[in-house]
Amino acid sequence: MKKLLTILLLLTIMQTAYSQEAGRFRFQMDLGAAAPKDGGIGALVNFEPQILVTKNLAVGLRMGVVGLAKDVVYYDIPDDYDGEISANTSVSGTLNYYLNNGKSRVAPYIGAGFGYYGLSNIDIDDTDIDEDEVGDLKANFAWAPMVRAGVELGKFRIGAEYNFVPSSDLQNVGGEVIGQATNEYFGFTLGFFVGGGKWGR
Repeated sequence: MKKLLTILLLLTIMQTAYSQEAGRFRFQMDLGAAAPKDGGIGALVNFEPQILVTKNLAVGLRMGVVGLAKDVVYYDIPDDYDGEISANTSVSGTLNYYLNNGKSRVAPYIGAGFGYYGLSNIDIDDTDIDEDEVGDLKANFAWAPMVRAGVELGKFRIGAEYNFVPSSDLQNVGGEVIGQATNEYFGFTLGFFVGGGKWGR
């Protein structure tokens, strides 16, 4: 039994010792900070299964959630008012290209994606607005591109991304368009991946 466990352990070590290989599956997770285009703050989390088409090219499906606190514009009010988007979700097809020779532990990458963004309700923070008149403000769904770049160090990764999500109209409970929210945001991420081998030998 001990010999069997030893053999399994050695096989596992050998498997993880190789660099990224074509045809391998990997799964990555990123956490980070988000910054809306027109100011504000937020946080994001991304999950992304990938297939390595070649040792330098990965095709994936990114599933993300971002929470943003930002300014929104109301047409009948002269100033911007703070609003909170509780959670925007997205599903995007992605491509990552790695700028290394497959042997170095340091693997810079560039990537892009295109996907579907679901934009959640917005709650107004300003107490001067009558909540009965506003109600829940509905936002839209949108298709949008994303670009990103970063570097992987062994199994860990650091990156930056920009999501070109179009602005959405805000509606009151009667369906009237009363404002607009800018949905573009920049993300700074830290993460890791499992599977696919690892960079370097």
